[in-house]
Amino acid sequence: MASCLTLKKSNCKNCYKCIRHCPVKSIRFSAGQAHIIDNECILCGHCFVVCPQNAKEIVNDLERVRVLIMSGEPVVASLAPSFIANYEGAGIESMREALKKLGFFDVEETAIGATMVAREYERLLEEGNRDVLISSCCHSVNLLIRKHFPEQLKYLADVLTPMLAHCKDIKRRIPGAKTVFIGPCVAKKDEGQESQGLVDAVLTFEELTEWLENENITLKREAAPCDESRARFFPTTGGILKTMDQNAPGYTYMALDGVENCIMALRDLEQGKIHKCFIEMSACPGSCIGGPVMEKYHRSPVRDYIAVANYAGTRDFPVAQPEPAEMQLRRKPVIQNLVIPGEEEIRKILREMGKYRPDQELNCGSCGYNTCRDKAVAIYQGKAEVSMCLPFLKEKAESFSDTIVSNTPNALIVLNEDLEVQQVNQAAQRLLNLRSDQDVLGDNVVRILDPNNFLKVLDTGRSVVRDRQYLAEYNRYVEQTIVPAEDGRMLVCIMRDVTEEEGERRRKEEISMETMEVADRVVDRQMRVVQEIASLLGETAAETKIALAKLKESVSHE
Repeated sequence: MASCLTLKKSNCKNCYKCIRHCPVKSIRFSAGQAHIIDNECILCGHCFVVCPQNAKEIVNDLERVRVLIMSGEPVVASLAPSFIANYEGAGIESMREALKKLGFFDVEETAIGATMVAREYERLLEEGNRDVLISSCCHSVNLLIRKHFPEQLKYLADVLTPMLAHCKDIKRRIPGAKTVFIGPCVAKKDEGQESQGLVDAVLTFEELTEWLENENITLKREAAPCDESRARFFPTTGGILKTMDQNAPGYTYMALDGVENCIMALRDLEQGKIHKCFIEMSACPGSCIGGPVMEKYHRSPVRDYIAVANYAGTRDFPVAQPEPAEMQLRRKPVIQNLVIPGEEEIRKILREMGKYRPDQELNCGSCGYNTCRDKAVAIYQGKAEVSMCLPFLKEKAESFSDTIVSNTPNALIVLNEDLEVQQVNQAAQRLLNLRSDQDVLGDNVVRILDPNNFLKVLDTGRSVVRDRQYLAEYNRYVEQTIVPAEDGRMLVCIMRDVTEEEGERRRKEEISMETMEVADRVVDRQMRVVQEIASLLGETAAETKIALAKLKESVSHE
């Protein structure tokens, strides 16, 4: 059978909010993605309501209903009594007028079926054969019992829901009719699929609203009061009780809403602590007016209750009560083959989660499970991952970062926006001649370093990168990098000790200078030699010239 809730994987962001709010933990995580476990899900819709990324989607049946209408057969809408809260001021007549424009043959209130169901409950209680009787109107409660408390099925009323009773009555009265239930519930889509043809399609109020808007149909805001029907109280907590004559001898009547409260009552039943009572159970807080579609898009508990109360009458709808056999529906348990791990398997998984002792089991619930042991069981069953443990990931990340910080050869100092020292690693302690980080934690950085670069980063928001400085107090040269973190509220200073590099550089500079000086002296000396040679050559040339001149003169006289 097709699932009524689907997952938009691209929107699922590893937040685990759905599993934290799932009352029966029917969500499996794999590779950081949530997957609904159909065999365990009770379709309460909590995951749909709380998902911050709208990754959970309700299957849309609009096209299915359009096809039904186009078939030419009479399509009758069964309208949940909570419509008066969802469509403020619109009574059944204005809803009928609008839906007929969409092509519906007729529109009736599901409260008609609710009247039949309430009378059947009264009949069962009057027989006095039931120790405890649980209402069967809420499909999520029915699924809760069938899937998670199958031993308590004997207490669940084997009676049709108002939706099924009404749609069955419509098909009896209108030959060939197709039925479409419209309400605020996800679970009704599943119930419709299981109905063996009693319900042909199910729409949520959201789908109906979308359809009306697409067709530019506006609802008239006129809800004419009338004496009918008490069954319009059904979508409120205690609404079933309001429609019943609570006079079965020896019985206590009570109403519970919210899955958690229903689970606690079922556990009390398991232990034999509850007897001789009728329990109205609703999965949604506030009952149907707190349904998942209404809660996500139209959640006003007090105003919604007042709307229902003002529209409800004091008498029942005049209905022909079917025979008991026609109202009967036996529900079967849904078998779950979950393997429960032994103590050794649980301890092994706990160790993988970094929990070696009971005091390390924080039971913080961040993973969605109430206890670390519950989470370990879920891991064993393939429903959860070790990485879903927030304290485990935090400790792992801190351990990893602490290992890096503690063992890096570079000095690391973390300051807050007031330039107060928040963290100093061992390399920084050695560089700055500190005995312990406690010597400077909480002190202003001016005590150990020149604050000018830090003030510059605070003012500009831009990092200082590889600024070479001489720390005269420590007789060291460092290469200083300062970067802002956490939107400028923290500063991280990384200093690399370059004293040896600086000494080597200076030695090279000295050697270079000495080499240049020697070269200059050699050049000077060579220039002097050249000049002396030139001088000597000049004197010799002059004397030779004079001698030759005299020789020439004597030859010419002869």
